[in-house]
Amino acid sequence: MLSQVPKSAQPWVATLLRTVFEQPDTDAVHAQMRHVLDALEAKFPKAANHLDAAQHDLLAFTAFPREIWRQIWSNNPQERLNKEIRRRTDVVGIFPDRTAVIRLVGAVLAKQNDEWTEARRYMGRELLAKARLHPIESETDDTVLPTELTA
Repeated sequence: MLSQVPKSAQPWVATLLRTVFEQPDTDAVHAQMRHVLDALEAKFPKAANHLDAAQHDLLAFTAFPREIWRQIWSNNPQERLNKEIRRRTDVVGIFPDRTAVIRLVGAVLAKQNDEWTEARRYMGRELLAKARLHPIESETDDTVLPTELTA
């Protein structure tokens, strides 16, 4: 969305959009999004249309309990993992073949999985159980899920 506004206005637009995520409840989030869209429509209609089109996906976190909103909209764990993979591959430098890269990255991913499984939890079981108490209603109830996993 920031690509839809001039560079000089990007900090203002980013700050304006951040106010949506700082709201205390679902109704306030949706009301603030309407205010943001109105403010953008006046100055940057192209950006407002872009944000309006993405509004449903952007506000999907509000269907979950307030306690896990930050974990849902944050991508810090992915960024940390990407940084670790980058650091490890930079140390090696040049790989002899594709399988060597896959082995190294696979080892980093396996280590991270073990660490999250055994030591730390990004979302505790209590929060995940609470999230299941509030099922997300699908836009279409005609969704057919596969009964088998295929390769």
